[in-house]
Amino acid sequence: MSHGARVIRTGVSSGGPAGPPAAVVASSSAGSDGELMDGAYFRSCAGMLKVAQMISLLVGFISVNSSHWTDYSAYSYFQIVSMCDLVMILFFYIIHIFRIYRKLTCVSWPLAEFLHYLIGTILLLIASIVAASKSYNLTGLVAGATFGFLATILCVLSIWSSYKVSCITQSTSKYR
Repeated sequence: MSHGARVIRTGVSSGGPAGPPAAVVASSSAGSDGELMDGAYFRSCAGMLKVAQMISLLVGFISVNSSHWTDYSAYSYFQIVSMCDLVMILFFYIIHIFRIYRKLTCVSWPLAEFLHYLIGTILLLIASIVAASKSYNLTGLVAGATFGFLATILCVLSIWSSYKVSCITQSTSKYR
């Protein structure tokens, strides 16, 4: 058994695909590479999960923003975290929709997205707990905290699914 370094070529690297001959690759992916947007990502589980996260964050932000605040720092923290999370999820959604990850191969997009979800989920959980504890039974603030918790659960699902996919990919590519 050899324990030396192995090089595994993927289709994402700048060196090009290491699969079938170029004629087969060109004929099978001519329609998908020629399109500007990835229509399949709209209907994929990851795409719909990102849309659900963005909607729940936006509803939580609007609920907190339209309510009467009793503690300025707690709710401004919730608003900042929810908007930053929403912008980053939208950023990664656009990266996937327009296939920018294929052009910018110098960035490890799965790792960047995983770290974003990990840090963003922890901050969102803290913000939701603080908002829930300071709500004092005001319906808008309770709704904002509830949608914050919903977005936290959806972000945990994204972390779990990205970890599951990366583990399956690594374990199957090891024996090829």
